[in-house]
Amino acid sequence: MLTLRLAQVGDLAELRAIAVAAYAVYIPRIGRPPAPMTADYAAAVGRCEVWVAASGGEIAGLVVLIPRPDHLALDNLAVRPAAQGRGVGARLLALAEQQAARLGLAEIRLYTNAAMIGNLAYYPRHGYRLTHRAAQDGFQRVFFTKHLGG
Repeated sequence: MLTLRLAQVGDLAELRAIAVAAYAVYIPRIGRPPAPMTADYAAAVGRCEVWVAASGGEIAGLVVLIPRPDHLALDNLAVRPAAQGRGVGARLLALAEQQAARLGLAEIRLYTNAAMIGNLAYYPRHGYRLTHRAAQDGFQRVFFTKHLGG
């Protein structure tokens, strides 16, 4: 059974380990560690921005959600490689929609690295629309949005 909850300080080592495991494969394509591998998870947990999907006491995935005035920013979605393909990411995306609705926000925005080819197909399958591509912070990023409700 998958449980969704806010991340806690005691989860920090596991959050970092999941990010490294999920994103290390992209280092050769990008030429350096992707941003989620070097993110400040302690600060994000302290701001209550990190949610986890746990099963059997182990964290299977994480999502970082940052409320903005006019949208919810989905800053990071990472699933432990052994748990990929089991619907964990979809559950975390559904959680993002629930949180946006709870906050009265009708849009979720995210970006992914252009080298993360699988993500370029994954997000549209979940209702996200590609809006643009841009160089940002030294990365080639692809931006998506999803409008919620009507």
